Amino acid sequence: MFELLSQPIGLLREFFLNFGTFGLLVWTIIKILVIAVPLIVCVAFFTLFERKVIGWMHVRQGPVYIGRIFGIGLIQPFADVFKLLFKEVISPTTSNKFLYRLAPILALAPAFAAWAVVPFEDAVVLSNANAGLLYLLAMTSMGVYGVILAGWASNSKYAFLGALRSAAQVVSYEIAMGFALVGVLVVAGSMNLSEIVDAQKGDAGLLDWFWLPLLPLFVIYFISGVAETNRAPFDVAEGESEIVAGFHVEYAGSMFAIFFLAEYANMILISFLTSIMFLGGWLSPFPASWGFLGAPGIWWLLLKALFFAFCFVWFRASFPRYRYDQIMRLGWKIFIPITLVWVLVAAWFVHAGWVVAGV
Repeated sequence: MFELLSQPIGLLREFFLNFGTFGLLVWTIIKILVIAVPLIVCVAFFTLFERKVIGWMHVRQGPVYIGRIFGIGLIQPFADVFKLLFKEVISPTTSNKFLYRLAPILALAPAFAAWAVVPFEDAVVLSNANAGLLYLLAMTSMGVYGVILAGWASNSKYAFLGALRSAAQVVSYEIAMGFALVGVLVVAGSMNLSEIVDAQKGDAGLLDWFWLPLLPLFVIYFISGVAETNRAPFDVAEGESEIVAGFHVEYAGSMFAIFFLAEYANMILISFLTSIMFLGGWLSPFPASWGFLGAPGIWWLLLKALFFAFCFVWFRASFPRYRYDQIMRLGWKIFIPITLVWVLVAAWFVHAGWVVAGV
């Protein structure tokens, strides 16, 4: 699909680059907006998708009346956005004003910055960095600073308690996710995300993908992603029956909306990264000999990401909330030891020739 657009995109790029540094800046901003704007729209409709799916699982309708198109509340996400934007922003009198306003930005910026190295198809990526995996680890680990600052700057005991619990949980599962990605690095032999997808090519279709030799790391990575985004059943930091709304309890209006946007943007990011690292990205699950079904394309990546996004919602509708001690035990005593052992197993697979990248 992107091959048809390559020539007009190249002409547009040359046009802007004729203006020197200013043109390069404008062209870079355009590329960022091409990713950021659809992502924001996806976040808006992800909320509708979540409410409709949970309603279906609970045998009820979900949003219906706001924009009753195709029998669903299609305009409901925009109504929610306008409601939050037009609400008065109330901040605690004794809060640290600067850090209180900085915290939502620190939570949102890494969630969007990480998309710079995420490839959507072969050569369709904002920055095809060779150290893309390292950049991802750096960006995804920075979001915890927004959580900590939000709790501390609010000068509220409830917010501070929620921030401590959330930060400890995020850091714990970030370690397990990091070790899972080390396993991918060992098998693929590259930190470039496009090359990681290329390393999963083969004649056997989905049996050539990394989910098979790295099955424990695949499961742990996605479950840790659910925990890192503070989603059910790992949402003890926001348990309404326990500590009100967690670290952002003192936020309202547009600043609360930024935290909301960051959470859902991270969910979509985890869905895409799981698809790229373990399920072949834009590669088809069928052999190339199957014609159209065997052809790679962005639609395969979108379908895989949609499945994992559905799993986020499915987990929320199905599982009860864990106790905090259970969450920490799962992360430190189960996930981290398993990932450490399987990284060594993956290295042995490569050394023995059982797993060969791109074959």
